Parts: sequence; structure tokens; C-alpha cells
Amino acid sequence: MTSILINKKARREYEILDTYEAGIVLSGPEVKSLRLGRANIGDAYADAREGEIWLINCHISEYFNAQKEFQFSPTRPRKLLLHKKEIRKFLPHKKQHSDRKSKAVTSTPARAMK
Repeated sequence: MTSILINKKARREYEILDTYEAGIVLSGPEVKSLRLGRANIGDAYADAREGEIWLINCHISEYFNAQKEFQFSPTRPRKLLLHKKEIRKFLPHKKQHSDRKSKAVTSTPARAMK
């Protein structure tokens, strides 16, 4: 697999505790825009909501040839596809460190692959 996007800031500014490989729910024009490299994962992070993991602030530019009814907001939340076992493993990290003020756990994407 080849990398489409790499978040160098994540490796430089954060200590990597765990890595997960996840799928992402995208529309057709978003896939085409992503293949063209018209995306930014520098400010993106993962968040748990109602037992699911969502990618927040991932900017995927609008595909210029797409019809208007297929255009979505470039920074809309996108659902990440993980196994239930991985989601259960992910949730305690967020909950365990939410009580502490000295160290917080942030989930950031490090790379997007084809």
C-alpha cells in the first residue's frame, strides 16, 4: 500500500502509544479528491461518540467535477471503521486520561493509505 497523506506533525509532537488501521466512510467525490491528494489531516483527530469512532476536522476538498447533490462539507465528521474489539480497546484510553489534567491522550491520524 502506498501513502496518500502523511501527518509529520503527529510523529513529531506526540508520543505514539498505540496504532490502529481503520477504514473510513467516504462518498464518491471524496474518494476522487483524496486520490488527487487534495486533503489535509494535520488538524484531524479521532473522537468516540455513542460507541463509534469519528474522524473530526479532516479536510477533504470538494471534487470540482462532482454534481452539486454529491458535494459535502469539506470538514464534516467521517465515521472510522474498526472492529468492536479495537473500539473497546480505544475507549478506555480516552476515559482513563480524561480525569487527569497533566497528561491527555489525543488520537490523531498519522497516515492515509490507498
